[in-house]
Amino acid sequence: MISIRFRPWKTCGNHTRMIAIRALVLAIQGLTAVLMLIAVALNAANIVGRYVLLSPIASAEEIMLFLLVGTVFLGNAIVGFEGKQLRMDVILQALPPALRRAFDIAADLTMIAVCVILIALGWPAVEMLAEFDQRSEAAEIPLVIPQALVPVGLGLNALLVAVRLIASLRAPRPC
Repeated sequence: MISIRFRPWKTCGNHTRMIAIRALVLAIQGLTAVLMLIAVALNAANIVGRYVLLSPIASAEEIMLFLLVGTVFLGNAIVGFEGKQLRMDVILQALPPALRRAFDIAADLTMIAVCVILIALGWPAVEMLAEFDQRSEAAEIPLVIPQALVPVGLGLNALLVAVRLIASLRAPRPC
C-alpha cells in the first residue's frame, strides 16, 4: 500500500501555482495552435479563391502575417518554458556539471533581461499605434493588435523562463 502524506502548509501553494502555470502553458499552446490552423485555413481558402474561383482574398497575406507573428511570439514562450531554445549544446556538454549549471542559469537570466528590455523599448510603439488607431492597409485591422503580441509574447517568455529557473533552483540536486 502506498501512503501519501498531505502537508498543505508545504505543498498546497506550490502545487496550486504549478497548476496555474501549466494551465497558462496549455492555454498558450492551444491559442498558438488555433492561430496556426486559422492561417492554414485562410491560405487554403485563398488558394481556392485565386486559382479556382479567380477571386483571391485581398487581405489574406496580411492577416496570415499577423497570425504568424502571434504564433511565433506566443509560441516562443513555450519554447523558453521547456528550455528548448537554441543552445551551444556541444560546448555545454563538454563542461563539468557545476559549470554547465552556471551557464544555464546565466542563459536564463540573460533571456529574462533581454525580454524585459525589448518590452520596455517596444511598448511605446504599441501605445502610439493605439493612440492613433493606425490600421493595416488591406484588412483594416488595428495594428495595435499584432504589435501588442510582441511584448505580450516576450512577457510570457520572461515569466515562464523565470518560473522554470526558480523551480530548477528549488529542486534538490544530487551531490
